Amino acid sequence: MAWMTANSTAQIPELSTSQVPEPTVPAGTIITMFRHSDETKYWISGQMNFIFQYHPPLYAAYSGTNSLQPQAETDSSRVLTLYTGYEFTPSIEVIADFEEAEGFGFSGTHGVAGFPNLDSVRQPDLGPQPYLARLFYHQVFGFGTEKVSANRGPLALFTTLPARRLELRVGKFSLVDFFDINGVNGDSHLQFLNWAVDQNASYDFAADPRGYTWGVILEYQCKKWGLRFGEALSPVGEGLEWNLRKGNTSNFEFELHRGFLKKKDGIIRVMAYINNANMGIYQYANEQYLEGKVVPPNLSAHPEWLTTKYGFGVNFEQALGASILLGGRFGWNNGKTETWSFTEADQTIATGIGFIGNLWKRNYDRAGLAFFTNGITSAHAQYLAYGGLGLLLGDGGLKYGRETGVASYYTAHIWRGIYEGADLQFIVHPGYNTVRGPVFVPSARLHLEF
Repeated sequence: MAWMTANSTAQIPELSTSQVPEPTVPAGTIITMFRHSDETKYWISGQMNFIFQYHPPLYAAYSGTNSLQPQAETDSSRVLTLYTGYEFTPSIEVIADFEEAEGFGFSGTHGVAGFPNLDSVRQPDLGPQPYLARLFYHQVFGFGTEKVSANRGPLALFTTLPARRLELRVGKFSLVDFFDINGVNGDSHLQFLNWAVDQNASYDFAADPRGYTWGVILEYQCKKWGLRFGEALSPVGEGLEWNLRKGNTSNFEFELHRGFLKKKDGIIRVMAYINNANMGIYQYANEQYLEGKVVPPNLSAHPEWLTTKYGFGVNFEQALGASILLGGRFGWNNGKTETWSFTEADQTIATGIGFIGNLWKRNYDRAGLAFFTNGITSAHAQYLAYGGLGLLLGDGGLKYGRETGVASYYTAHIWRGIYEGADLQFIVHPGYNTVRGPVFVPSARLHLEF
């Protein structure tokens, strides 16, 4: 599954929220091969992201269907995106993006909850043919006469906005284009590569196999705070469930436009979500197994029903200086129902620090270091211990321990829109199994920005 989201558009605005007014958390300027005007009605840009990864042999007491394999592996991924948009009026625009992605992660993108490559394609039947990634209508309703400047980019073309406003988006997008954004830990094209660092690993956001859905988002913004709500379609099989009585997702986020430190820019977000779908229940599958009805346990072996998964997260960015930024997330979900869209984590903590290269006279370079730890509920762990298979995990057994890791990167600006990067990850107890790993994952990245 390729998770191409707003967190990986590479056109990172200086503000990591959706057109939030000042104050902003400072970020590095992105240099492109071609200049993009702030005066034209239209927007056309593009990016290419190539990732090459390797992991050496790792210790494994045993392996199963969804294990990270113990032998050495290499993999590569490619994501190509064409961003387009048109500004019909100063308050109405339409965004349409097209994408192509190819490349499976290690072991068929299995065996690690905090998987080391966000750009990996998980489903083998998803070919490299181009597809429509985003198509949404965006309208802004202003209150009052005060205006604020905004950073133009692939997902929003307006250069000025009302300081107090209501925004409406309707169409196709990724929920993490607008929810749980983080400017320090949030971009697989120029920053970290790990799923549990770039996104909230416990946020099982609804998405099709490419990471997108159809829905509506309402957002209110003022200088001190913002609030957004999103209602969207839930995944089913290879697509989306259009009957909202059989599946839906509701997403809420409040953001405070200030940080923890006085006189330092920052932002704090609190997010919650509720998913309703025909999802399996871990405890039900475990009981069927213990009664000898289904061996090994199978989350799909249940009558058609509507179950609920809910969770919340806290997300922050904090400037420590003009070129040093701290970011982090805490996430939790009830862990009762199966992982439906993203990755198998019921609790997560991740924090990272980012550095902009003007500290060492390389103005467009950047570097970062992050730590993450993921966990699952006892029912989820027991299901895997009995030999059940999850969306990403399934060693045929489990000796549970938290999955913990460290990630680092350096991205160098070579010339105009050409960037090269190196990334190193170290993951302990991959797939929550104490008799597997640890594993080192060195990576190289080539990124082109047009």
